Amino acid sequence: MNLIDIERSIIKKHRKGIWVKFLRAIKDYNLVEDGDTIGVCISGGKDSFLMAKCFQELKKHSKYKFNLKFIVMNPGYKKDNLNQIIKNAKDLNIQIEVFKSNIFEYLSTKNNNPCYMCARMRRGNLYNKAKELECNKIALGHHFDDVIETVLLNIFYNGVFGGMPPKLRSDNFEGMELIRPMYYIKEEDIRYWASTNELKFLNCACSVTSMKYSSKRKEIKELIKELKKENENIDINIFRSLENVNINTLNGYIKDKNKKIFNDIYEDK
Repeated sequence: MNLIDIERSIIKKHRKGIWVKFLRAIKDYNLVEDGDTIGVCISGGKDSFLMAKCFQELKKHSKYKFNLKFIVMNPGYKKDNLNQIIKNAKDLNIQIEVFKSNIFEYLSTKNNNPCYMCARMRRGNLYNKAKELECNKIALGHHFDDVIETVLLNIFYNGVFGGMPPKLRSDNFEGMELIRPMYYIKEEDIRYWASTNELKFLNCACSVTSMKYSSKRKEIKELIKELKKENENIDINIFRSLENVNINTLNGYIKDKNKKIFNDIYEDK
């Protein structure tokens, strides 16, 4: 497939599964505003590369007046993996800026939850680079499946009901926001876009974690897949639970790092 066909496919062939949902998330959650400079963070996978192409299409076709910076952090990728990212960016006409960090090297000396640590360190490095490039927002490629899997991972393994919000103010970088414009897009539709356009992307290029760290999300993914055989709306219902929390039925909740226990809630009534 040539570049023109790949770009056209987003708003034509894959309009319903990708383009409409991308636009809806931006509108529903007010993710893009006039005057924004958005640091689009590309990890090398299908999700972030598709997000980058969607932003390019948005800039061409929408009423919004904003700027884009395409940021690739190299946390210690093997040379072949980094070269693949650079090649994909060139083939897709995405002008990336690559910067180095030592995250993989640092995490190789740690044993406790490297995936969690990696996510935090990646975000901090991306905020730093985005600030340097005078961005006021960074965009991450988390999609619908990431959101619902995170809900169940939090419940099953952390004892917390919490999700992955579509927009988040940074606690440590004043004036910076994180946005997730792929919020409504299902992973199967991203895979379909990549396959129909004969595109190959990195899966996981991590050189640190063993299988046990990635198996929990895979386990949740398989569970949702099984549950959908009995109820095809299971995934939608998990997603909707994030906006239909009935506080009157809770034993407690946390707001702005302050915890309310059941007795406090009961007395407040």
